[in-house]
Amino acid sequence: MPELPEVETVRRGLADRLKGFQINELKVFRERAIASPGGSKVFIKMMRGLSVGSWERRGKYLIGNLYKGKNSQEQSPRSKNSFGLWVVHLRMTGQFQWHAKKTITCPYTRVSFWNQKGEELRFVDTRSFGQMWWVPPEIAPEDIINGLRTMGPEPFSNAFNTSYLKKALKGKKRPIKNALLDQTLVAGAGNIYADESLFRAGILPQTPSGHLKEEAIKKLCSSLKEVLEISIGEGGTTFSDFRDLSGASGKYGGQAWVYKRSGQPCRKCGATIRKNKMAGRGTHWCPSCQK
Repeated sequence: MPELPEVETVRRGLADRLKGFQINELKVFRERAIASPGGSKVFIKMMRGLSVGSWERRGKYLIGNLYKGKNSQEQSPRSKNSFGLWVVHLRMTGQFQWHAKKTITCPYTRVSFWNQKGEELRFVDTRSFGQMWWVPPEIAPEDIINGLRTMGPEPFSNAFNTSYLKKALKGKKRPIKNALLDQTLVAGAGNIYADESLFRAGILPQTPSGHLKEEAIKKLCSSLKEVLEISIGEGGTTFSDFRDLSGASGKYGGQAWVYKRSGQPCRKCGATIRKNKMAGRGTHWCPSCQK
């Protein structure tokens, strides 16, 4: 599943590519791709004719601002021309593709958007778990999207710090790896960056959350931010499906310390990287560097 760096990469691509994009026509090929009330019928009706403004990211959600008329880039979300939000979750295999010219629609296309020039933004999703919402301007997205309502702080925000994490983990018995996968604890982190940040912090993924000392928690906070920043700079990670709007793969995977490197020597100490399952996810660590 795309995690924070991959979603941020897509956000930047959408913000750049959709400047001045007015939805002239759209087509929903798979009904389950639309999760907002009223399904595809309401989604198509309300989205047609709108212009796409700025894009934000909240955890693994993409949030586009929608407006009536043109010049949407010059308007704020509170503009009188604001006409709601376009919220997207890529889930496991969702990706956006940009097609400047008409091309054959692939069998995994779930939703397509065209402007007046015939340029197409295509949402492709092999597993078909990705979802979209049109959120009316008078409604907060948290009111209809449970994942947004319960989401924890962003890793780069002031709210995510040693004091917050220490309090949130106090008395908890679940392994720290499992805790980092919990979106109510911290937004956007997932399997890849939980493994990588725990390696960077020198913490075994099996360590009970409540057993971590303040110094270890402080190191974990900074390690998670550092790993995410590095990956964002590399366009995220691609081990299977993830691609940006241009079709390019993320480059972080080639420099991962432990993720997907089970049985290989640790790049830091030479010990053999181990793997097991935690919270149903493959978990990788170095038995020498992580204690």
